[in-house]
Amino acid sequence: MTPPERIIIIGAGFAGLRLAQELINHPNYEVYLLDKQNYHQFQPLMYQVASARLEPASISFPLRKVFQKAKNVRIRITKVSKINLEEKFISTPIGDFTYDHLVISIGCTTNYFGNKNLKKFAYPMKTIPEAIQLRNRILQTFEDALNTTDPEKLQTLLNFVIVGGGPTGVELAGALAEMKRNILPKDYPDKDFSKLTIYLLEGTPNTLSPMSDGSQKMSQKYLEELGVVVKTSTLVSDYDGFTVTLNSGETINSKNVIWAAGVTGNIIEGFPESCITRGNRLIVNRHSHVSGLNQVYALGDIAFMETPNYPTGHPQVAGVALQQASVLAKNFKNLKKGKTLKNFEYIDKGSMATIGKRKAVVDLPKLSFQGRLAWFTWMFIHLMLILSIKNKLLIFMNWMISYFNNDSTLRIIMKPAAVKVKPKKE
Repeated sequence: MTPPERIIIIGAGFAGLRLAQELINHPNYEVYLLDKQNYHQFQPLMYQVASARLEPASISFPLRKVFQKAKNVRIRITKVSKINLEEKFISTPIGDFTYDHLVISIGCTTNYFGNKNLKKFAYPMKTIPEAIQLRNRILQTFEDALNTTDPEKLQTLLNFVIVGGGPTGVELAGALAEMKRNILPKDYPDKDFSKLTIYLLEGTPNTLSPMSDGSQKMSQKYLEELGVVVKTSTLVSDYDGFTVTLNSGETINSKNVIWAAGVTGNIIEGFPESCITRGNRLIVNRHSHVSGLNQVYALGDIAFMETPNYPTGHPQVAGVALQQASVLAKNFKNLKKGKTLKNFEYIDKGSMATIGKRKAVVDLPKLSFQGRLAWFTWMFIHLMLILSIKNKLLIFMNWMISYFNNDSTLRIIMKPAAVKVKPKKE
């Protein structure tokens, strides 16, 4: 009997997790799923962790729990340091792993466009630890404001600057605005937070620029109704930890700058430059096969695939990652059956964003709508995408409590414990 071929999947994001799930108990493949964390994180709701609306566990799913019944899936928690394409193995701190097929689905990291100051002082929000760090910072700011009497220092503290008017920036701005309106007056009756100002800066002429004109206009309208200062066609040129400098020369004093303005691919050492394109993405064909490499594939945000409908590559969204993973899983199965491989064709099922309570925008292939119905649609779709029934219920209950009393009970500052020094070996 021919032994199963080994597929190594690097990254347990939407694409990596879906691919491993669709190959569960396949007799011809042994699957190794590698990730730095032992959980899958649901990034679309990361902003709700940062704004203290959801606990991190609500949007995190232990990988070993997901694959408890999988006989052919092995989980390894480690970081891949190098790939040897000639000898077909990867190097990690826990050892080397050989492969027959290698799938790269490590996604992207925050792109500061080469600005070292922004990287040093601004707060990103791409991972659960970063979301917790940002939540701690937001909540600590409110505590610090109680003890700040100097008007200039207080305003610098109370200016929140969110850079990036995509879904992440828009949704976080709306969440902070609702916190200012509904929660801070109750939590801090002895402090006036009316001067708390939320700025949303976007480099293009509109917020949510990939969406329809109606959704762009309504998202900005909703934000301004909530008191957010929206500045479009505005770029950040520098930030020193206290002052944000804009391309217009205007400055905003702030100790809280949140960066949601761009991403760049996570490239592992070992890939030739010929298969890497703009945004640090790997060039792939319609079968997700990395250009010029044998048995190496890329999925999701890290993959750059040109098709007639998407000549400049696909949008870096969960829908693309999930569909690419499903097609690749079918092609792995087709390989063993001697069937023709299937070309990937993205089916755009729509996009959406929520700005606040009963305020959302939804673009479907043939229909766009905003307001209350869009908000309920956004909630339903996101609940359906959550992996476990338990997490669905936790999130739904938190949302219902927040809906009826405009509050949450999750405003806990969780600071990391002091790192213990490891004893040195004699």
